[in-house]
Amino acid sequence: MSATIIQSLLDKTKDFSIEETFAFLAEEYPGKVIFSTSFGQEDQVITDYIAKSNLDITIFTLDTGRLFQETYDVFHKTLKKYKKPIEVYFPEAASVENLLKEKGPNSFYDSVENRKECCFIRKVVPLRKALAGNAVWITGLRAEQSENRQDLSLFEYDGGFDIIKFNPLLKWTLQEVEDYLKDNNVPQNALHKKGFVSIGCAPCTRAIFPGEDIRAGRWYWESSHKECGLHGAKKE
Repeated sequence: MSATIIQSLLDKTKDFSIEETFAFLAEEYPGKVIFSTSFGQEDQVITDYIAKSNLDITIFTLDTGRLFQETYDVFHKTLKKYKKPIEVYFPEAASVENLLKEKGPNSFYDSVENRKECCFIRKVVPLRKALAGNAVWITGLRAEQSENRQDLSLFEYDGGFDIIKFNPLLKWTLQEVEDYLKDNNVPQNALHKKGFVSIGCAPCTRAIFPGEDIRAGRWYWESSHKECGLHGAKKE
């Protein structure tokens, strides 16, 4: 059934612009289209699209409790510019308290398993809460961001969260993203000018060096697929 729905969406929107696809989804799934932002460059492009369209698409963010101050700054600027509410989801307090009590505040440095546990508590569980009851999840994923994202499709069924995923910027280059932000005067995270391309939690993100992969600054101390579980769920 999910494959049929995905193919139908791909067929119906194949000649649509991003704006037209957003409008189509908002009409097709009223009140059940949701966009997750971490206030990175790609997400700011989509926020600009949604805010200008005035469509019934909910914007939300996950506050892990360990974000950069620069991320909060662009969050604040975005609210002021667009006057559109952004829902915020936090991790469960008891889960964070137990993690710190048992393993300390920096357990994610000790092993990939510990890091994934922290990501699960701070990101995955709140995301499940945010996505519950919705039909379409809009993301800012781009194929060139990592090898793991090369085989993504414009529309997908995410079996891990039981939701349709829409990746409108999938084929965009970083240059196209940066040009859009500049041309439309969209608020940006100040860390982007300091070599931070992919920005997550403060303890887990560093600037990248010339020639490094875009995701090299995320969980930079480990050799892994550089995913936190938000977009690594098994697709059916």
